[in-house]
Amino acid sequence: MGLAAGGPQLVFDTVILLTEMAERDALTGLFREHNPRLSILTPATKAELAALPPGVLARARIVGFLTPVVVPPAVLDALGYGAYNFHPGPPNYPGWLPSHFAVYDRAPLFGVTAHVMAAQVDSGPIVGVELFGLPPGAGVEEIDRLAFIQCVRLVWRLAPALAREAAPLPHLPVQWSGRRSTKAMARAACDIPADIGKDELERRLAAFGAGHSGAAPAVTLHGHRFIHVPPAPAVEGPALVPEAQGEKQVA
Repeated sequence: MGLAAGGPQLVFDTVILLTEMAERDALTGLFREHNPRLSILTPATKAELAALPPGVLARARIVGFLTPVVVPPAVLDALGYGAYNFHPGPPNYPGWLPSHFAVYDRAPLFGVTAHVMAAQVDSGPIVGVELFGLPPGAGVEEIDRLAFIQCVRLVWRLAPALAREAAPLPHLPVQWSGRRSTKAMARAACDIPADIGKDELERRLAAFGAGHSGAAPAVTLHGHRFIHVPPAPAVEGPALVPEAQGEKQVA
């Protein structure tokens, strides 16, 4: 927030929304509901974001909602009103694919985090947290579904301040903790040693075996690479002889 802390500060009138296409219209409507005069920009790539004029950035705040775009430090420094990110993991799971690493850890608790964007990913002050328990044996898809719901609730709760208030959001007395997961860590988890134990193999397959991360678990034996292919989901067909209405089948 270089311009906010230094020289002449322009009036806050713009939100730069970083999110996937599926959420873009709903979030645009949400922010405009709280501030009809707000100008909302939706760059789709880092290049489009970096191309925004300095005068626009000086009047703007970035809101990233489950976005893969990493904001360049030069853009962060040029913003007049800060940048906030909604991370699909709790403060103890910063970084890449938090749900996958939670499955690997067999974590009983998960959550989502809203925080100030900083040059280092998932390191800025925290402004919002929602935590929830995980069902025993919950997989990546279930955790991601629950995290999405909580991220929506969190952005709905913080949207009035993000859309109307020029002042920064208050920081919570909560710190990031745990390992900051990376793409390299996910690739390493997918590199299965030939002598891996049964429990460790099951943990890695549960976390990365469904192919959501784009890196499938694989093992190399005698110079040959074997890649894990997730089983196709079972599809139940209709009963051949449906039970007649009002009658009871007897074994």
